[in-house]
Amino acid sequence: MSTYLPTLKQLQYLVALQEHGHFGKAAEACFVTQSTLSAGIRELESLLGLMLVERTRRVVRFTPLGNKMVAKAHRILREAEELAEMARSAGKPLADDLRMSVIPTIAPFLLPKLLPALRKQYPDLKLYLREEASAAAIEALHHGQVDCVLLALPFAAGDVEKATLFDDRLFVAFPKDDPRDPPESIKPELIDESRLLLLVDGHCLKDHALAACNRPEMRAFATMLGTSLHTLVQMVDNGLGLTIIPEMAVKAGLLNGTDVQARPLNADHASREIALVWRTNSPRREEFELLAAALRGLHLG
Repeated sequence: MSTYLPTLKQLQYLVALQEHGHFGKAAEACFVTQSTLSAGIRELESLLGLMLVERTRRVVRFTPLGNKMVAKAHRILREAEELAEMARSAGKPLADDLRMSVIPTIAPFLLPKLLPALRKQYPDLKLYLREEASAAAIEALHHGQVDCVLLALPFAAGDVEKATLFDDRLFVAFPKDDPRDPPESIKPELIDESRLLLLVDGHCLKDHALAACNRPEMRAFATMLGTSLHTLVQMVDNGLGLTIIPEMAVKAGLLNGTDVQARPLNADHASREIALVWRTNSPRREEFELLAAALRGLHLG
């Protein structure tokens, strides 16, 4: 008796449906019609003789076995992609598609400077970018949805390898006419935690700032409501408090057009490590190291 083996396409449909929770959105993500995706999953269930998805008018709910199959499908699809990556990496380096996630506290400040020079250096590289928070970026990496992540460390990224690009110092940003008249560099004990504005949970910069200040009471009293650094700076400019921003944002002109000033944070470990990370044992490791070297050189150049 022969055993039926699911096709990669069927596994892609199953994973997309679990990710989006909606047949139409999953079909759109797979670039097929909704009927094609639905038929593919029904064929998989029929040939296995098992129900994987409970269908109602309002809800798509996976059975316990369906959830187990999705977890396994992620690994199978990732390894299938790595087979293709092995073939690609055997040719000219950085001359094919590469999918990279970049976190929001890096992307708008670093990429406008680096991407034009990178395109000139590697004209055949097709770099597809996703901007997303650290946790989502790392999840996408381990699920094979992206090849590498431009990340700020420390961050719990799991089983990955990294190439450090540079250290990014932290600055305290405050209104121009702040009555405290901050010194040229600001020690954590000078920061009024009741005035401190930080990004909401999910942004690793918030954790980097709190760790650098090393004042436990800050986590309790700081106001965490910013969804972006641009939003935080606008609130500081309107006299609502102060915040902590990275040096790359200052150099990229984040404070331009405002009355906000910034001074370096004077503390141990008052910086974050900017790194390129990828899955351990990836067949494209040499390419990622080459990409990291290029990004490092372009930043320092």
